[in-house]
Amino acid sequence: MNKSIFKYFLAPLCVLLFSTQCEDDIAPFNQEVEQQELTTLKAEIENLATTAICDDTFECKFIAFGAKPCGGPWGYLVYSTSIDTELLESLVEGYNRKEAIYNTTWNVVSDCAFATPPESVTCENNTCVAMY
Repeated sequence: MNKSIFKYFLAPLCVLLFSTQCEDDIAPFNQEVEQQELTTLKAEIENLATTAICDDTFECKFIAFGAKPCGGPWGYLVYSTSIDTELLESLVEGYNRKEAIYNTTWNVVSDCAFATPPESVTCENNTCVAMY
């Protein structure tokens, strides 16, 4: 009796369930789309950083920006504390993580040159400038 229930009821039900699985709701997974998302996010971050001003009230800082396939950042982003630094640092952290995943997923390669951090950052004409 158990074999007939499986044969006539459960087996067709399983086939029906597997055959109706749909992947239309899943976003396309391709390198070009991911690269465009990274480019857009990078532009947002850079725009936020460039709105920063410096003077006697605000401090200049820098943060590692980007993720090279060999490890380490592509460079350093200079900004001042006149902007929402928590937002900027959070966006940069997310960007760095996404770029590292992108590099691994798509087997991206690059030179393995070390990006030297600034020795200091200074305020010139109300703009933070990196000193190397």
